[in-house]
Amino acid sequence: MTLHLTVTDIKQYFYCPRILFYTYCLPVPRPVSYKMEEGRDQHVHEAELERRRSLRVYGLQQGKCHFNVALYSPTLALSGRLDMLILTADEAIPVEYKFTYRRRPQRNHCYQLAAYALLVEEAWQRAVQRGFFYLIPRRRASQVMIHKVWRRRVLNILQDIREMVSTEGMPPPTRQRGRCIDCEYRLYCADVEIGR
Repeated sequence: MTLHLTVTDIKQYFYCPRILFYTYCLPVPRPVSYKMEEGRDQHVHEAELERRRSLRVYGLQQGKCHFNVALYSPTLALSGRLDMLILTADEAIPVEYKFTYRRRPQRNHCYQLAAYALLVEEAWQRAVQRGFFYLIPRRRASQVMIHKVWRRRVLNILQDIREMVSTEGMPPPTRQRGRCIDCEYRLYCADVEIGR
């Protein structure tokens, strides 16, 4: 039987593959960090505001917005909950809210959006060429083109995650040790020195 995964799993795998190891192979209690709570609260608040906004921030004149869209692909054994889906006459546009002060989303977020594109295309039978990250603190939308190479990478990562889980092999930690400082699994990675 194929292991069911989520879009969040893909995002987490790119952030640090050990998060998935602890989630599926060595299920330990997942502490909730301040950043996680703040992000969740901001998502809820932003969704309420978004319902009253025009689509001008996305450069669109018209479109129908669907919020908190549950998506599932039996083909990929993948599911996720998209913050917002904009449907226009020609396209489907996934939108993810991000509580970040960065100007551009990180790589793991781009792969998350590519995974949502795959799910939207299967569920809605509409082409997805681009998506947006709505950067909450900046009140700006950042457009991202969904590249074919990202889609292929998502499919490869799904396979890699399932292989890791089936062999229960602990992957190496992220090379970006700064991520370890705020990681909710920091206490479980005794072999990682922070600050190197």
